[in-house]
Amino acid sequence: MKIVFLDAFTTNPGDVDYGPLSSLGALEVYDRSSSEEAIERAKTAEVIIVNKFILDEIFLAASPSLKYIVVAATGYNNIDIDAVRKRNIPVSNVRSYSTTSVVQQVFASLLGVLNRPAHYMQEVKNGRWQASPDFCFYDHSIRELSGMIMGIVGFGQIGSSLAEVALAFGMEVRAFHRHAIHHKGVVRVNSIEDLFSSCDVISLHVPLAAETSQWVNKDKLSLMKEGSILINTGRGGLIDETALAQHLSQNPKNAAILDVLTAEPPKSGNCLVGLPNCYITPHIAWASAKARQNLIQGIVDNIGAYKNGQWINRVY
Repeated sequence: MKIVFLDAFTTNPGDVDYGPLSSLGALEVYDRSSSEEAIERAKTAEVIIVNKFILDEIFLAASPSLKYIVVAATGYNNIDIDAVRKRNIPVSNVRSYSTTSVVQQVFASLLGVLNRPAHYMQEVKNGRWQASPDFCFYDHSIRELSGMIMGIVGFGQIGSSLAEVALAFGMEVRAFHRHAIHHKGVVRVNSIEDLFSSCDVISLHVPLAAETSQWVNKDKLSLMKEGSILINTGRGGLIDETALAQHLSQNPKNAAILDVLTAEPPKSGNCLVGLPNCYITPHIAWASAKARQNLIQGIVDNIGAYKNGQWINRVY
């Protein structure tokens, strides 16, 4: 069985073991693939693995041997589902591999904004503490998480794990989710508007789909309390970036912490890059070494099941 991974570099730049995956078939791994390269590389493959590479009608039409697709991620908006369904090609994703990594990134970034340790570390290196007339110095009013209200949009595994950490910090937790929530200490709100208007920190954890595209728009942003913080470690397309840039410019006490953008990498002149109250990291929340090894194992599990005539982690 020929297995081709078309865009593997971000999953494994060299520090994760491919051994379990190699044992399943004739594995070919490519760091990156252009559209033309991908068609040539995949034309005799039975199984294709992709992270963000787009599998569309043109690619599928040029891949007559393709029998199974594995997305090296949880989100699968890069797959033309109508096209694969028409061809009866099963598609699986990998779930729950990065929960701990994402939660850690959310709070690392949030505390980075509230406490600014990187700023103070640099100031000490610059000699400012040595020259201080007092035993300490601080340039901003440090806010404590305790007593703040954390709003979580989407209460799956990541959302519920995030809630546990927030509660441990002494935060009040509210969540918007389409299903009932059974988590001690978490209050389910009736609408996303209620959440945006009542919370100090809002964290997005829903998939990108037609109904959630640019879900966070001008109207919802206008509901945010003064000094509130919006966090997105999901997909960039959940937010109307132009509306967010305008909101942050008009509300300098508010902030956004973004690990994802609509276009990645961002194009030159992106309206959010460079705003003083917009803190952007390069889509790394998922990427701890442990999470990436979990991801490889999830791919192995999917392909192993496929070889045994099973389709697990179905996306349609």
